Amino acid sequence: MSAAPDHTPTMARMSFGERLAPHAPILLVVGLMLLGFIAIPATSSWLTLTVSGLAMGMMIFIMASGLTLVFGLMDVINFGHGAFVSVGAFVGVSFLLMLEHMTGASSLMLNLTALMVAIVGAMAATGLMGWAFEKVIVKPVYGHHLKQILVTMGGLIVVEQLIIVLWGPEEIYITRPEALKGAITFAGAALEKYRLVAVAVGIVVFTGMRFVLRGTKIGLIVRAGVENGEMVEALGYRLRLVFVGVFIAGSALAGLGGVLWGLYQEVITAHMGNQTMILVFIVVIIGGLGSVEGCFIGALLVGLMQNYVAFLEPKVALISNIGLMVAILMWRPMGMIPVVKAK
Repeated sequence: MSAAPDHTPTMARMSFGERLAPHAPILLVVGLMLLGFIAIPATSSWLTLTVSGLAMGMMIFIMASGLTLVFGLMDVINFGHGAFVSVGAFVGVSFLLMLEHMTGASSLMLNLTALMVAIVGAMAATGLMGWAFEKVIVKPVYGHHLKQILVTMGGLIVVEQLIIVLWGPEEIYITRPEALKGAITFAGAALEKYRLVAVAVGIVVFTGMRFVLRGTKIGLIVRAGVENGEMVEALGYRLRLVFVGVFIAGSALAGLGGVLWGLYQEVITAHMGNQTMILVFIVVIIGGLGSVEGCFIGALLVGLMQNYVAFLEPKVALISNIGLMVAILMWRPMGMIPVVKAK
């Protein structure tokens, strides 16, 4: 009997590019910030634009995060998502107007309390609206993408007209709570207080969503449903209820985003949600369907790109994010951090 050949197991070493690939999306954000630092002559201007871009990105992320889960989990193309943004803005502003004695006070605590009441009211209203929207409009067209586009666009138009009936056709100009007006000076840069608050809220929302999806049983079911819904149902879980819960949560987050976006713009209209949907869909597409992390990174890229380019070349700002989307899809056709395969 011949002896076994001498064989020493070897492990293939990963190349530098292979080790770097998982971190490429976040490095892209860092790289964009560095490019902005190089292109913008004054450091104070770069810092102001960076904070503004991060704030804008956080608000877009809040509006887009629910939509990316609805895309990934439910395979629903919801063009009516902007309706929840508009309703959230109007409901939130209505609460702020009722609490004018608190928003006009110089106390930061009273201002934040009024803002929190407005946010809770807006999220409750849009969450309830999302439940009705899913039951009446979305449920009958599951699995039919063309019908989904048509009926959700129709739902958006109906909601916009209802807003005009309830609140009137005119633009409503609003002022931020007294303690959130103005800016603070840091390293020679003027940083708006409200934008810093928006950044903080965005980080809290992202952290909370990541914890729910990664650290809880319901999050495990949602992620498993994104990967293989049939298997989840075969294990005895009622994925239909998960669908409804995700839709309600996504609608409530859109309402939160609407309140923040309205205060960011300091004006609200019935069509504001529809106008933000271009940026929201760009973020969802470049982030990857069903990926909260991809949505977060995509929103930061969009916010930073919009502010840097608007400062350097205002005429190019309108198409800069479309160019960003094209470049990322050429690099990663399914988005930066896709969770589900193209259906």
